Amino acid sequence: MEEEGVPFLGIPAGKFRREFSLKNFTDLFRVAGGIVTSLYRLHRFKPHLLFSKGGFVSVPPVLAAFVLRIPVISHESDMDPGLATRIALPVARKLLVPFPESVEKYPIRYRSKLAVTGNPVREEIFQGNSEAGRQLLGLRKGKPILLVLGGSQGAMEINRLVWSSLEKLVKNFQVVHQVGPLHTEAAELKEFSHLDGYVAKGYFKGELPHVLAMADVVVSRAGAGTLWELAALCKPMLLIPLRGTGTRGDQVRNARLFELHGWAKALYDEPIPKERFLSEVRSLADRNTSEELRASLKSLDVRGAAERIVQLIQEELGKIPWNGTR
Repeated sequence: MEEEGVPFLGIPAGKFRREFSLKNFTDLFRVAGGIVTSLYRLHRFKPHLLFSKGGFVSVPPVLAAFVLRIPVISHESDMDPGLATRIALPVARKLLVPFPESVEKYPIRYRSKLAVTGNPVREEIFQGNSEAGRQLLGLRKGKPILLVLGGSQGAMEINRLVWSSLEKLVKNFQVVHQVGPLHTEAAELKEFSHLDGYVAKGYFKGELPHVLAMADVVVSRAGAGTLWELAALCKPMLLIPLRGTGTRGDQVRNARLFELHGWAKALYDEPIPKERFLSEVRSLADRNTSEELRASLKSLDVRGAAERIVQLIQEELGKIPWNGTR
């Protein structure tokens, strides 16, 4: 946010872990500290409205806004609500959700608060240039490009699946692999880093729009933000959602919805068979399959999401009496 010139004020925050952890106890004090800090900051700033994007860090300011009678609008990116959204729901004026199917995931008594908006996507995602991406990574034309994304931290499950399949993958693709900043010293990466047609990076930042633009096929986790960016660019994608203990299953449900609508293919096996992974990746490169997926993705009105959210915020602001004190 600071890089974008947006003022930023940090607060203490804690999260609830789905496995046993003493941090679940100690983080209660961090949440309490976050509420106190939020009360102080909101009382001084006196905003007309608080907009929350969810996540555990949003809980203290949302509760503080409720205490101070500041209206709250919250947005949930995933198919169904996380814990932070469930906490915000009773106190929010409106809750914005990504899909029509999301509405049925909420209690009936709160559905009048819901509005389907989709998920906002960064405008710079649409500014990518495929030729610039190839030049940045030293890739040639003529061979399709497989982009592998494991989230901002990488995903060892996906990394190992790619590394175990790499010698076969490079026969059909140039492989661009985001391994995660914590995995750049992995033994497998060192083994394959000099393989022709394979480029590995810890993390993509400013160059990501160009990298996305050049990709013909994408293998990815199923986090809401990444899904909508890939959908906005109509990229054929194979999803390997985060699943198992320690997760609430939101990525699995995101992936299943995308699969249901024909927006993506997905794998859920644990472990995922290497040969099936290879087969699914190759099928996405097939012209007929990729064109079907691209056509289905065009039905998502991705670029209108931010405008719909802004309009609803403005409408809510218009309902708030202003006496000059805020």
